[in-house]
Amino acid sequence: MADQHEMDATFPAVGTYPRKILNYMEGFLVSKTLFTACELGVFDVLLGAGRPLSAEEISQAVGANLDGIERLLAACSGLQLLQTHKQNGQVSYSNTEQARLYLTRSGPATLYHSIQYSSRTIYLCWHYLTDAVREGRSQYEKAFGVSSKDLFQALYRSDEEMVKFMQLMNSIWNVCGRDVLTAFDLSPFKVICDLGGCSGALAKQCTSAYPECTVRIFDLPKVVQTSREHFVKEADQRISFIGGDFFKDPLLEADLYILARILHDWTDQRCVELLSRVHSACKPGGAVLVVEALLYEDGSGPLTAQLYSLNMLVQTEGRERTGAEYSALLAAAGFTDIEYRLTGKIYDAVLGFKKA
Repeated sequence: MADQHEMDATFPAVGTYPRKILNYMEGFLVSKTLFTACELGVFDVLLGAGRPLSAEEISQAVGANLDGIERLLAACSGLQLLQTHKQNGQVSYSNTEQARLYLTRSGPATLYHSIQYSSRTIYLCWHYLTDAVREGRSQYEKAFGVSSKDLFQALYRSDEEMVKFMQLMNSIWNVCGRDVLTAFDLSPFKVICDLGGCSGALAKQCTSAYPECTVRIFDLPKVVQTSREHFVKEADQRISFIGGDFFKDPLLEADLYILARILHDWTDQRCVELLSRVHSACKPGGAVLVVEALLYEDGSGPLTAQLYSLNMLVQTEGRERTGAEYSALLAAAGFTDIEYRLTGKIYDAVLGFKKA
């Protein structure tokens, strides 16, 4: 039988408190609090009022139960999303600067649509994470009753879902786009093709950072139509669209190809297939820019990229990779002089050239 010293080494003292584990266990409570406050429009109501509001005023404005909204506002205050004001025994609330910028629909760098997509689509897929790990495959069919054999038929299973996904991408590149586009000096490239360019948000960041360039967005025909209707104005004359499937249809000749959050959707074999098509279409001396959340070479982080890789398991047939792994894929497709750079933000950049 083990003596007391052996038992003490095996089991923690009764008085210890597993705060980190409890925080992780309760992480979904934080996410759903944020999701719900956005969905109800709490931050929008406070922005529109232009002054602190009481819980009763907010509950009336969003059509919610007073007791429920009081609890939600208290939690948002605890998460430092709202500021609390107390005067004469009365409590009122206003947006923090971060909430004003990122959580209101009209904020200059709003993440509202990204949050909505996380709440209504990604969150439902993650309910089946255990199954995804056991089976090693996407869980779209269990979550939504739609076959995931064709990735984009699953992602764009309805017009409404397609617009939501495009709004997600729009908000992401409005916040992160300039960082990845300036990780390397892309000014020598005048004709740029953004493969899977979706809403055109990254193309807009590109033409802003490099005024001499033009960007052609190559995406599925229905995505192109929706982009023209909802996202890219006719005034953006340096941005144009071509409809097609980048695995099947001829690619445009360009100086630079951008693949932003594209390769992480696919297996290594499919990535090399697509990159080889890009290499064939690319002008001599041209290049490809891959934008992804890079894992550290030893796989130890960043945590965000590790979690994103789990998300790829749940939703796609792909994964997040290290810079060296993306370099190997580019080299297999014929690209040379490959470099990758970390931005210090969510997404990083890998650049490879086609020999002149």
